[in-house]
Amino acid sequence: MPVFTAWKRGVRWATLSVACMGLIACASPKPADYAAERPVLDLREYFVGDIDAYGLFTDRSGKVVRRFTVKIKASWEGNKGVLEEDFIYSDGEKQRRVWYLTYEGDGRYTGTAEDVVGEASGEVAGNAFQWRYVLRLPVGDRTYDVSFNDWMYLMDDKVMLNKAVMSKFGIRLGDVTLSFHKR
Repeated sequence: MPVFTAWKRGVRWATLSVACMGLIACASPKPADYAAERPVLDLREYFVGDIDAYGLFTDRSGKVVRRFTVKIKASWEGNKGVLEEDFIYSDGEKQRRVWYLTYEGDGRYTGTAEDVVGEASGEVAGNAFQWRYVLRLPVGDRTYDVSFNDWMYLMDDKVMLNKAVMSKFGIRLGDVTLSFHKR
């Protein structure tokens, strides 16, 4: 009988854990939550011209692991956009990423870049943009596919803030915080 009781207790804990994870997932913000926020973000208007960005990566404990700056040259032609990003990290490493974006209509965007696995997808509502993608991230001699869940918030016509959660297999690895400034 004690084995059966322990088994029942384990099943109850497993059920409770799954239910809690489901509630947490349901509680995640959605772009529509920001539909009434102003100023209204239009990526095709904000990402035009030269933009400077300043950011940092923090690990799970909140410790700053790496700082960086980004020079962005952005342009749109109709519903097609290009963001050329040149990163300079605090340790001197340089990196370049070129995003090819498409406005799909109804606030939805897709995008590709050489180090992005598959296609990124995002949605704008109000002043907020949620952007999800998998980035092929080099670390030492290895490469890891890491999921990003970016949230960008337009503060005014010149400043946008970005907070991204990096994860692998659903486990949070850390956060990227970024501030964009249009010149």
